[in-house]
Amino acid sequence: MTNNLFTIGYASFSVKDFIRILKSYEITALADVRSAPYSKYKPEFKKDNLNKVLTDNNISYIFSGKYLGARVEDPECYIDGNLNYGLLKETENYQTGITRILKAMKDCRITLMCAEKDPVNCHRTFLVCRTLRSYPLKILHILGDGSLEDHNVTEGRLLKLHGLDQEDIFRSEEERIEEVYDRMCEKITYNSK
Repeated sequence: MTNNLFTIGYASFSVKDFIRILKSYEITALADVRSAPYSKYKPEFKKDNLNKVLTDNNISYIFSGKYLGARVEDPECYIDGNLNYGLLKETENYQTGITRILKAMKDCRITLMCAEKDPVNCHRTFLVCRTLRSYPLKILHILGDGSLEDHNVTEGRLLKLHGLDQEDIFRSEEERIEEVYDRMCEKITYNSK
């Protein structure tokens, strides 16, 4: 098992550059965590088109949006029409998605993919990586310029963006990070109404 898990947002890339970057990090599988694997602005990243280009480049495509997407059909995951990530994380479906990623990591060098170029603005960070950070693995975000950012650095950016980057005698860094994740979940949530 490789203990590196990558994430990437395709918004900054042409499909050619996207593949080049995946190959540069020796990615062998891509888990698409979009609930709806389509793009009005970049049709080359539609599920079928992306699957073909990945397969042509010896990269496996795994649609994981059913399990790890930010839009779900389960009405129990909504409060007043808004998706509640805390409730979503407790579902069997979500836990199945996490288990599938961990199992895939045993055989593959995998990246999670969504649309957003900056991981601080995407559910792949404040939902999926929030869960996966408790496992013995290293999470690395591929940024819009192709460089890598360690998840700890991403969390530091989130703390700074929310004015919680200063030490606090009443709250640990972990408590402040969890607060930021909760804020992001409230800010960027799907509304079913």
